[in-house]
Amino acid sequence: MAGILLSPPIESEPKDSPLDHNGNGIGGGPDDPGYNSRQTSELDPPKRWAAPTGAYRMLTLFAIIWIAALFATLTLVLQSRWVHAKDWVSIPLPRVLYVNTVILLLSSLAIELARFSLHTGKSSHCMRWIFVTASIGLLFLFGQALAWRELILKKLHFASNPGSFFFYLITGAHGLHLLGGIATLISVGFFVNRLTQKTRQQAALSTMALYWHFIDGLWFYLFAVLSMAIQR
Repeated sequence: MAGILLSPPIESEPKDSPLDHNGNGIGGGPDDPGYNSRQTSELDPPKRWAAPTGAYRMLTLFAIIWIAALFATLTLVLQSRWVHAKDWVSIPLPRVLYVNTVILLLSSLAIELARFSLHTGKSSHCMRWIFVTASIGLLFLFGQALAWRELILKKLHFASNPGSFFFYLITGAHGLHLLGGIATLISVGFFVNRLTQKTRQQAALSTMALYWHFIDGLWFYLFAVLSMAIQR
């Protein structure tokens, strides 16, 4: 009992100098060449990769907020011009826009299939669905070009009237943001293919899917606005 009371407490031993069963030092302190590598080997991956992944997601959220503010402003300007304009000309929306809306909905389904494939460990299927999503996005942009061509053939140019001006402005701005999303999605596809950590793969693809779904949802909103204002 006295031996127990007089024995030094455990915390008084240097934490960086572990002892063997005989009480002799076995290294592991700062003077040990392998000390730093052993202490940091398990901490390096989170420190190295957690910050960039969070930063990319934060940048994506900032981009979404900025784009939402941009199109909210365009909507307010459109409403003000529409209500008070005496020279407003009603423009029938090209029918290809209805097809484009369905196409963009399919792209959201495709990117979710990519996420599901990655979650189940099928990286090759994930890559395939990523490029399917990008291809559908390009098909949407081709449909938008056909819509512009239809209006041009009807002699409705950018500055023909307020209605055509806002049509080209809104659809063009949305198309540019979608084009940027396609380029980023393709780069994310190659990025995911090189990664070995599943959590990082899922984080990268989920961040891109968030932006993609936002752009898709934004189009449904803009299509409703164009339907009510442009072709009234």
